[in-house]
Amino acid sequence: MKKTLKTLALVMALVMMFSCLGANAFAAGGLAIGTGGSSGTYYAFAGVLATYIKQETDIDITVNETTGSAANITGIDQGLYDLATVQSDVLGYAYNGTNTFEETGAVNSFVVLGALYAEQVQLITCDPAIKSVADLAGKNVCVGDVGSGTYYNTMDILAAYDMTIDDINPVYQSFQDSAESLKDGKIDAAVVTAGAPTPAITDLAATKDVYIISIDDEHMEKLLANAPWYAAYTIPAGTYNGFDEEATTITTKATLIARADIDDDTAYTIVSTIFDNADAIAELHAKGAELDLTFATEGMAAPFAAGAAKYYAEHDIEVEVAE
Repeated sequence: MKKTLKTLALVMALVMMFSCLGANAFAAGGLAIGTGGSSGTYYAFAGVLATYIKQETDIDITVNETTGSAANITGIDQGLYDLATVQSDVLGYAYNGTNTFEETGAVNSFVVLGALYAEQVQLITCDPAIKSVADLAGKNVCVGDVGSGTYYNTMDILAAYDMTIDDINPVYQSFQDSAESLKDGKIDAAVVTAGAPTPAITDLAATKDVYIISIDDEHMEKLLANAPWYAAYTIPAGTYNGFDEEATTITTKATLIARADIDDDTAYTIVSTIFDNADAIAELHAKGAELDLTFATEGMAAPFAAGAAKYYAEHDIEVEVAE
């Protein structure tokens, strides 16, 4: 009986210890970040940021491969991640309970730390005969993973051309699998929402001719009128091997978010370390060159962490703070 009581006491002590550790995860310095597929920009850039932050502070960030924005927000809501990179449009869907989150309802368990870089919605094909979104009718088109931000980007683009998902043969795959399918001729096109150049497409362009389908002016105007959270963007020639023409598309923002209960000091340290050292980070990854305080704070559909807001206020930028 005494042995049993001692064992029970030990178990209870361990439960209490781990509960305290969980409640003070930020204080302990170990954080988990949800990103995207290993061949995407989220994963690569988050890895650079995590390494740099660990080098400059006592915050240790573990980078996790995921299926992207929607999964990352759900992961934060479920306590799987402390930080995440997400598309700004998907962030809005979650906070307002629309599109991807219409059935599950609004999510308010996260706060914004800041936008990092522009994410281009790239319509990739290896078929030179496909020159317009309209040419995708009846074609096998990868639209991202099920419920991903890329899926809804595709729906918005198709709608501008008076098309729906029923007008194409949708395929649901990761960026890397899409690139492999394009290489093997299993699909005709793929929509890739990620900072360009995207590693998976860079690898594809090394062995195949790659083309980016442009959105023409007429349909761009209609798209932006119906979905004002996007902005027009020109992908420059030379972005990929053999890509010698500009392409016009839309962009969202790759945004860093955190659990709503992130403490002020941790939020401040992460944001200040990133933006105070933008030049050094740019030497490690090209997307670091896009780090900009104005870009980081404009057009966010959800409130900011108080610690992040403190940093921006020091640079004369006011943002909405989570209550």
